[in-house]
Amino acid sequence: MAFRHRKIGSSLFRHRRPYSAAAKSAPVLYDLSSSTGELSVTLQLFSWGRGASGQLGGGVEESRLYPSPVASLRLSQNFRLSEATPGRLSRFSDSNGPPIEVGISCGLFHSGLVVDGQLWIWGKGDGGRLGFGHENSVFVPTLNPNLESHVKSIALGGLHSVALDSFGRVFTWGYGGFGALGHSVYHRELLPKMIEGSWNEEICHIATSGTHSAAITKSGKLYIWGRDEGDGRLGLGPGRGPDHAGGLSTPTEVEAMHVPVAAVSCGGFFTMALTEDGQLWNWGANSNYELGRGDKIGGWKPKPVPALKDERIVQIASGGYHSLALTEKGQVLSWGHGGHGQLGHSSFHLQKVPEPVDALAKEMVIYIACGGSYSAAITDLGKLYMWGNARDNQLGIPGLSEVQPSPVEVKFLWEDDGLGDYNVLSVAAGASHAMCLVLRTETAKR
Repeated sequence: MAFRHRKIGSSLFRHRRPYSAAAKSAPVLYDLSSSTGELSVTLQLFSWGRGASGQLGGGVEESRLYPSPVASLRLSQNFRLSEATPGRLSRFSDSNGPPIEVGISCGLFHSGLVVDGQLWIWGKGDGGRLGFGHENSVFVPTLNPNLESHVKSIALGGLHSVALDSFGRVFTWGYGGFGALGHSVYHRELLPKMIEGSWNEEICHIATSGTHSAAITKSGKLYIWGRDEGDGRLGLGPGRGPDHAGGLSTPTEVEAMHVPVAAVSCGGFFTMALTEDGQLWNWGANSNYELGRGDKIGGWKPKPVPALKDERIVQIASGGYHSLALTEKGQVLSWGHGGHGQLGHSSFHLQKVPEPVDALAKEMVIYIACGGSYSAAITDLGKLYMWGNARDNQLGIPGLSEVQPSPVEVKFLWEDDGLGDYNVLSVAAGASHAMCLVLRTETAKR
């Protein structure tokens, strides 16, 4: 690695920059070409929105009105996005050898980046959510040395973090209230700790939200743990759900899912799961039509979404009270709460059943994401669109009103750095900040 992390002093912790473009230059966190001499491509990590806790990675407390670079990566040309991206069906096989995998995640007030099995993490440190053995905030991307195995995927939650390694093991750390960590106790963990789950096979997929998490085994069994306030988000049924305090600290199989699960997404108070053939099932709270069944009847029992029975869904994303689905044809569907414009239907109404986002009808979308009350989509041409709550600049588009009910393309400030066009590959959305990975070459690889 060409970059060494300098410890941020206490004076910098107190410094605030109200609005910022970014530091003058973004550090190179990973440089394959320097050690192998191979031809490489350049990826850049951009962030924007609210960064009072360091989650933007720029070294100071700040807000960014538009995407600004945080770090650069020089990777081999056969890199790919993480095969275990939460909510997304796997698209790859390892027949040509294991490539370098890259993934990003945004939690409530912290951020993470996985490159070639290593985890960089930064932001608010309360509860130990960064996994460094302390609760201090970290204002720049910092390599976590406490995960010694090869990390395949991360999912950052409210006050906790979840990681999946190449051996199919799940690690969690941070605040353990309501069983969020899955360690049978409600203690916090300042360092990554492996979950001793009841599964007897490798885990291949993870997801989390503010207070509940899920994991899928290679055979398609779904396990879940964390908070349930009577809404049924854990999908376990009478006698198998949370304790009297509303928490379940032991990962438990969702036996009511009678078909193998391939991907899962955890919403604010509900859960969605995808089968290998792209059928969407969901359960939990439904007071805002989060389940997309045309009524407000929620509950713990997993059921397929009737309106999508003839669609093959390849990715799902969950917000606090709304949902997105991406079809194999590149169409984006949304439903649930629309009070901040997060559904993209040019209105602020609730949507009872999945409805196409018409503003993206002429685009071939390949990637989606949800923040708490906003949404994002990436096209096959590397364009990033965002919509919904813009109060904290989390849409990355200066000059918007506080709510944006239809998708708007996010623009990047052109820099004469010789790296070429901006081709967005993936996007992650937190409560009030967002990040994306951008390939700086003429043609994007996904």
